[in-house]
Amino acid sequence: MTVVWINGAFGAGKTTTARELIDLIPNSTLFDPEVIGGGLPLLLPAKRLAEVGDYQDLPIWRRLVIDTAAAMLAELGGTLVVPMTLLRQEYRDEIFGGLAARRIPVHHVLLAPAETILRERIATREVPPDLSDGDMRIRQWSYDHIEPYQTALASWLAADAHLIDNGALTPYQTAARIAEAVTSGAVPVCDIVQTPEPTAETLAAGVLLFDEQDRVLLVDPTYKPGWEFPGGVVEPGEAPARAGIREVAEETGIHLADEPRLLVVDWEPPAPPGYGGLRLLFDGGRLDSADTGRVLLPGPELRAWRFVTEEEAADLLPPVRYARLRWALRARERGAAVYLEAGTPVGDRPGEGRGESAKPRPPRTGTP
Repeated sequence: MTVVWINGAFGAGKTTTARELIDLIPNSTLFDPEVIGGGLPLLLPAKRLAEVGDYQDLPIWRRLVIDTAAAMLAELGGTLVVPMTLLRQEYRDEIFGGLAARRIPVHHVLLAPAETILRERIATREVPPDLSDGDMRIRQWSYDHIEPYQTALASWLAADAHLIDNGALTPYQTAARIAEAVTSGAVPVCDIVQTPEPTAETLAAGVLLFDEQDRVLLVDPTYKPGWEFPGGVVEPGEAPARAGIREVAEETGIHLADEPRLLVVDWEPPAPPGYGGLRLLFDGGRLDSADTGRVLLPGPELRAWRFVTEEEAADLLPPVRYARLRWALRARERGAAVYLEAGTPVGDRPGEGRGESAKPRPPRTGTP
């Protein structure tokens, strides 16, 4: 079972090419995620839909794309051909990572005609006549997304996908190019870690590493949205602190000589489809410039790393992880570990419960 994901700007010819492709790849089926987007008004309140300008920004859409693709392959087997524009790298991470977690490989193809041809196709694109002002709205939507497409192309998309310039090709010729490239191996499986989804609560250990300016190290996983701390799931029979040391070595190439000190224990409640569990954060200490110069990331798992201040981390970490970081920095300052539930302290100092007084103070600079 596999997925051929056909990406490209609006008007690049993805859907017409996909329809031709299913006739060229044996046992293949078309899955257009637009169907899920069209069904969301039947599932969600209008107020929720009005909160976003694009249904791709809705977590339910991304989750349903993953689940539907997996269900179709479980039912039909073979190859799923998916024509869908993905311009935000974090959405690519979430969807492709979710498929990889189900052991479904993805071949990522990008249709990339020249911008002049793209604009010409948008101008002559057929629009259903029964749509009120449909012609104007659909064409303007496509024009408005040319710039985001060019930005994605320059920043990550060209390096991630197999490019095919279909400006002078018919849909059939384009499909033939894709079929040949996929079957010959010219379009490899996306280089993304396959992390099976948990089936029960998990115990995970993260390690905070600091530079000489007391900024904390964050890493950017390829398989899920949002930045993260170095770390991962504790294996059966493994001590959490040792798991943190192992994960730091695997993810960054840095080998910690000493056992890291515990900063935070956070119970993450189950939130379907997730199972939650305990999340531990340890203090791995301060790295000198020589250590930071030796950071080496594994390509399939992590894309980038950077040292950030607490304020900068707020723009990179999901809210619960950011709350975990803030309390970890406070625990580092105080020299005492903190117990949290869903990022909120429990049983902290007198007068510091779950209310406003429980907000962390900014950490002072000092040695770990």
